[in-house]
Amino acid sequence: MSVRNLEYLFRPRSVAVVGASDTPDSYGAVVLKNLSEGGFEGAIMPVSVSHRTLFGHAGHPKVEEVRSPPDLAVLCSPADTLPDVVSQLGAMGTKAVILACPLATDARTASGAGLRDALLEAARPHLTRIVGPGSAGLVVPRLGLNASFAHAPVVAGRIAFVSQAVAVTAAVLDWGRSRGIGFSCLLHLGESVDVDLADVLDYLASDPDTASILLHFESVLQGQKFMSAARAAARNKPVIAMRPGRVAEGSRVGATRAAALIEIDDIYAAAMRRAGIVRVFTSEGLFEAAEAMAWAKPSAGDRLAIIANGAGFGRVAADALRLNGGRLAAFSADTTLKLSQGIAATRIANPLELAPDVPAHSYADALRVMLQSPDVDAVLLIHAPTAFADAAGIAAAVCDAAEGAERSVFTCWVGGDAVRDARRVASSRGLPSYDAPEKAVEVFLGIVQYGRNRELLMQTPPSVPAGFAPDSAKARRLVARALRSGRNRLLEGEAKALLAAYGLPVLESPVSRTQDQAARVAAELGFPVLLKMLVVEDNGVVRVGGVERDLESAAQVRKAARSLSQRLRERQGSGRVRGFSVQKMVPRPGAHELMVGVASDPVFGPIILFGSGGSRAEAVRDVAVALPPLNMLLARELVSRTRAARLLAGGAERTAADVEAICLALVQVSQLLVDVDEIAELEIDPLLADAHGVLALDARVRVVPHRRHRGSRRFAIRPYPQELEQRVVWNGQTILLRPIRPEDELAHSAFLDSLSAEDARYRFFGTMRHLPHTQLARYTQIDYDREMAFVAIGQSEAAEAATLGEVRAVADPDNEVAEFAIVVRSELKGSGLGRLLLDCMIAYLRDRGTRELRGETLLDNDRMQNLARDCGFKLKRDLVEGIVELHLPLQEALAG
Repeated sequence: MSVRNLEYLFRPRSVAVVGASDTPDSYGAVVLKNLSEGGFEGAIMPVSVSHRTLFGHAGHPKVEEVRSPPDLAVLCSPADTLPDVVSQLGAMGTKAVILACPLATDARTASGAGLRDALLEAARPHLTRIVGPGSAGLVVPRLGLNASFAHAPVVAGRIAFVSQAVAVTAAVLDWGRSRGIGFSCLLHLGESVDVDLADVLDYLASDPDTASILLHFESVLQGQKFMSAARAAARNKPVIAMRPGRVAEGSRVGATRAAALIEIDDIYAAAMRRAGIVRVFTSEGLFEAAEAMAWAKPSAGDRLAIIANGAGFGRVAADALRLNGGRLAAFSADTTLKLSQGIAATRIANPLELAPDVPAHSYADALRVMLQSPDVDAVLLIHAPTAFADAAGIAAAVCDAAEGAERSVFTCWVGGDAVRDARRVASSRGLPSYDAPEKAVEVFLGIVQYGRNRELLMQTPPSVPAGFAPDSAKARRLVARALRSGRNRLLEGEAKALLAAYGLPVLESPVSRTQDQAARVAAELGFPVLLKMLVVEDNGVVRVGGVERDLESAAQVRKAARSLSQRLRERQGSGRVRGFSVQKMVPRPGAHELMVGVASDPVFGPIILFGSGGSRAEAVRDVAVALPPLNMLLARELVSRTRAARLLAGGAERTAADVEAICLALVQVSQLLVDVDEIAELEIDPLLADAHGVLALDARVRVVPHRRHRGSRRFAIRPYPQELEQRVVWNGQTILLRPIRPEDELAHSAFLDSLSAEDARYRFFGTMRHLPHTQLARYTQIDYDREMAFVAIGQSEAAEAATLGEVRAVADPDNEVAEFAIVVRSELKGSGLGRLLLDCMIAYLRDRGTRELRGETLLDNDRMQNLARDCGFKLKRDLVEGIVELHLPLQEALAG
């Protein structure tokens, strides 16, 4: 149900505690005591069969005797009573419950159905939301709401914390309290029978009291739901997560070698990266990152300048920066000159090393120079206590220098009592403050990664080269033929034909039935060749039964074929010879042996792997993982995360490889997965890459039958819905109606620029037309699972394709209501294009089950009001706001 009724969980006006008690250390006593002492101003309603009064509140012996329905109920009663209690509360009007008691794994109701199913059935008719079972509760400090097991008061702040672990929730609460860190809310999800991580992310993404979101989680159950919610949240505010599991949890089960190299944590890391989530690996790092995200400026890059009093800690920070992939800022001659004038430094370089006895203004002067330098993206100032300087005075001077700066300043005060006041001064003035250089560097790099992740969400990816025109029909025929014959693996020739259908260069491997035929094929291909014997097992699986390389003549091919056959006969029960695959040896000295793989994850769907291939792939394990669909930008990012990327750049011994060709191959594989549902695993190993491009030497593909076409539903991130494209005739010409694409940014910018001032005011309720890149990227890079924008594309013989009009709608996470906006080129008003676009959107939303379409227009926009009436909207004038509200009940209209 996503965010529906979650406002009753996070902003309740009344709370009931069912199973309340005064027995020390019982669930009911702890929750009621915390709720009573937290300062909650709403009604508190204990429900207890044995108490008339508890903690100063009048008790109720039964749920049905509560006079008014509570917004939120915390259930501390025995597990087997929970479904009945949830049903009673729901019938009364309660919209949210927290189940504090965990369920036994074998717990069952009297009817034999699982308790989890019984809970959902009890809640569903009333749309009551369930947190838990086994939840440690919820704290919303701003409301004084402490409906939890929290052992200490919680300070109000702007950070939301959501966890799947009780112990981590308690530890984080205590750690934050000791540091004076405030929270907008803390929530422990428990077993997430209903409300899950994605639901809470959806709610917090638009919560005005939350500036950043911290997560601690181990797993998600619905990859697509999680990715949509996480991507939406990360666009609005920083999302930082800690997920245990970097230590190998076991490889994914797969028939190919590539699939076996993918581990669970690789997949979660790829999901978090693609969602824009910053990952940290310690609980302390979780909060330090959150503090910095709330205080620091957006990072313009990864060039860090370091100021330190003395050599030691500055160089420690520089080492930590380099070892973790960051960059020291390289000072220009102008910056170096300014630093050398009037600043008592023992070393004018980066790190800048100040003398131990320099006064406070020297720190401030050095900081001002660096903040004004175009060479620097952020500054780290490190101070260790000395007998010559007052650390608190230095902190005050540094804060003055940093006031109003566009770049972030991080401070590190190394020591104990001598620098405690300096830390306090820096933190109180909004400068992130740390006690060790490595911590400061880790946080800086986390902010850099956050910026990079947002770039992946916001940048305009380049289009796939125009020559990429896959033969999807041929690919589907190849897969269908294998499945009809009872095989779940394609033969080598079929696998290569599949890749070739999507434009990947492949090395031909024709199959010969006999030894003599293999010799003739080898002569036609040209020597030297490689010979593989194909063996059919008793279960019908075809495998390679042996390989002979560097065969220089037809006679050697025949001899090799006889030898391989003889070896097979000597191994009893090893299957029968199906034929021989002949492959020309490829003389490409200096080529890199790479691997491209595909695996299927039960949560996140198809996964793409890239890395080093060949005979040493397992030993080296140089791989990176990404979630499809990929474009060229995302493919480059995937390649850059491998050690092989440095080798591909070339050097003294090898020329640079054609990285664009490698990235195109990844995009081609990604599109193959989008078009052909049945591909479960794929491996190209080795994929040769050099300055001449790429060549797939070997390929393996595993396929699975599907009862029906799943399309984009199997992807964690919905691919571009090409099936929604349609060509229509409008005003005597054929135009294309299609979903908007990321590469439409330039065309969309030109389209908006073409609007008249009046049309811009009608569309944006203001004068805005020239949108910045970030906003344009947000308009063109949409989550097709939650929003849709259709554009009308026209093309004449003399001009390139141009955007004629656009309609977009954004649905709430529950798919109840979608809000729309529409605009067409100013010279095309009254041509019927607006009606064409709006009808297209209405039909799409009806098909996906959206219940209502809403919009707003200005009072004087008569054309839009007439269009809305023609399409069946109900209009409501709001003279105070100066708008007309538009409402169309989609499903009722359809039924009527």
